[in-house]
Amino acid sequence: METIVDCAIDMEFREVDAMTQAAVRLRLHDGTELMAQGIAHRHPDDPAQQRVGEEVAAARALNDLAHQLLDKAGVDIEEVTHLEAHLTH
Repeated sequence: METIVDCAIDMEFREVDAMTQAAVRLRLHDGTELMAQGIAHRHPDDPAQQRVGEEVAAARALNDLAHQLLDKAGVDIEEVTHLEAHLTH
């Protein structure tokens, strides 16, 4: 049997001078929401490239989100098995 579930990821960026911030929200099908942020700082000598700052900030936010999701999965496993879960990041 195949089961298909849906989740939504929203990301927005904010730029202030040489700093780019990415905020990401994951909404799982069970109603759980996880949120993470990532920040990129441009070196003053580097040319302004908005896309690069967004990519770095997004990667950092998604990396944090991935760790949160693994932590949540570990808790969910432990609730069912009553054993310590060992998920690696």
